[in-house]
Amino acid sequence: MSPVIEERAPERADRIVSVRVSPDDQSGNESLRPRSLAEFIGQDDLKKRLVISIEAARQRGESVDHVLFSGPPGLGKTTLAQIMGHELSARLHTTSGPAIERAGDLASILTKLEPGDILFIDEIHRINRTVEEVLYTSMEDFKLDITIGKGPSAQTLRIDLKPFTLIGATTRAGLLTAPLRDRFGHHLTLQYYRPQEILQIARRSASILGLDTDDEGVLELARRSRGTPRIANRLLKRVRDYAQVRAGNRLTLPVVRDALDLLGIDELGLDPVDRRLMELLCFRYRGIPVGLKNLAVSLGEDQQTLEEVYEPYLIKIGFLIRSPRGRVASPQALTHFLAREPAVDEQQILFQTAGPIE
Repeated sequence: MSPVIEERAPERADRIVSVRVSPDDQSGNESLRPRSLAEFIGQDDLKKRLVISIEAARQRGESVDHVLFSGPPGLGKTTLAQIMGHELSARLHTTSGPAIERAGDLASILTKLEPGDILFIDEIHRINRTVEEVLYTSMEDFKLDITIGKGPSAQTLRIDLKPFTLIGATTRAGLLTAPLRDRFGHHLTLQYYRPQEILQIARRSASILGLDTDDEGVLELARRSRGTPRIANRLLKRVRDYAQVRAGNRLTLPVVRDALDLLGIDELGLDPVDRRLMELLCFRYRGIPVGLKNLAVSLGEDQQTLEEVYEPYLIKIGFLIRSPRGRVASPQALTHFLAREPAVDEQQILFQTAGPIE
């Protein structure tokens, strides 16, 4: 039986607060990426561990032990892999779990590595289980076992590999098998960024983009960025467009507020889908648990999308509770949303879209 590869939940392509990489991110973010640990803002404890590991490996003339970065999307796992390559003066080879379909694909990559090279596998939790088994001896002994032929005449060929460092990145560490997870010497988890850290990141990005900003404007943008640098940089570029057209290219507090309000991003970083979900729970159900299926039908979204894309941030800020009986708006959410009771026509829309409680 072929192994099941976990698929990503679908998400609206126009969702500006999406943590997934978009074409807009890929086209302009290389100049905004920090190139050294000294430039990298936040994740202080993680950086201290990396500095020690990199310096120790450099002094011994060895490769750094294999590293596993885990944490929510958009926090800098790929950036840290690129920084490690720069700090070690090593070549970085980049691929992803779904892209390595067969053991032969991985063998082709591994045999081309030179001593000290870094292999970065993004979404490593989605790697094929057959391919994963090839990694075991490659990571431990720098040996590659290849089976030639089938049946009684099959032979195993062992190839020596050059010492290398494997860096894996995952948003779902729990989906990694224990044998693979245990072969990483460093397990480093990235956390959401504090507002002050996002402020520094946004200020640095604004400077690189040549924008004229004030502290209040950048702070407002940071507050609405969900503690995620990728979202902060994406919002910054959209606010830049607004400021260029409407405000003489200066990012003041009123300009940032007007631009983000136009984009539908409120003071908590919630977008229209987030607010619609919470308004259903607050106005229609008012603290009564709602089944995930009924909620998905009411919003016209896929259940997996709700569970993996929309709910995590709402849970993080304490607005949504997953209970055994269903989804519930927290007292904090009820206080926030009931303070701004929607107009009658908005209530009618909410009531029409919400079906019976499941």
